[in-house]
Amino acid sequence: MRAVTTSSASVPGPPSVDVVLPCLDEAEALPWVLGRIPSGWRALVVDNGSTDGSARIARELGARVVREERRGFGAACHAGLTAATADIVCFCDCDASLDPADLVPFVRELRAGEADLVLGRRRPQTRGAWPLHARTGNLALSRLLRRRTGLRLHDLGPLRAARREALLALGLTDRRSGYPLQMVVRAAEAGWRIAEHDVPYRPRTGASKVTGTWRGTWQAVRDMSRVLAETAAETAVQGAQEGPRP
Repeated sequence: MRAVTTSSASVPGPPSVDVVLPCLDEAEALPWVLGRIPSGWRALVVDNGSTDGSARIARELGARVVREERRGFGAACHAGLTAATADIVCFCDCDASLDPADLVPFVRELRAGEADLVLGRRRPQTRGAWPLHARTGNLALSRLLRRRTGLRLHDLGPLRAARREALLALGLTDRRSGYPLQMVVRAAEAGWRIAEHDVPYRPRTGASKVTGTWRGTWQAVRDMSRVLAETAAETAVQGAQEGPRP
């Protein structure tokens, strides 16, 4: 196997960017994904209970492996965030559907002070890259988010970048599929500038755990709908505690 540029032997000093890669049985996709990590950045592969040797392969390819026993997309993402040390943290799926190299302009925008959270709007490259049921669920959630926050976003995809300390300050609590949505909602409530840019979306390598099936999509939509309901309730309680404005 070819070692990637994220190896500690090839990156002097601390990483400039950490890329969190939630991983559950992605042995087949890992070589391509890790080979696309930009030079000077560090890959944090969060093993969420893989049985196909993903953790071993990730280490051999130069990534740092973080283990998260609790199953769930949010659990894996947050474990990576808490393990990160770089000022800027990115998130990317580990199934080769998204290219980590597409995060470069996201990071550039953060460093220029033009945005606080940058999201990737997935643009399918082939007919089968994004199943109809997954796109339908995503569209419904985007509309709910718009009504909840006023944000005119088109996607709640996993490719994103923000500053680590600011993300930790959001106090994210969801550990399932609602994690990406909770991040956006709390960032919007905190007054963050949120940008969205098109990114290519390819057919994933291997079997999907979430949006590749109707059941997985329904679970994700249910988790995210719950997050919206919870955040609305939290806002209402906070408003009641603060009382009427003078």
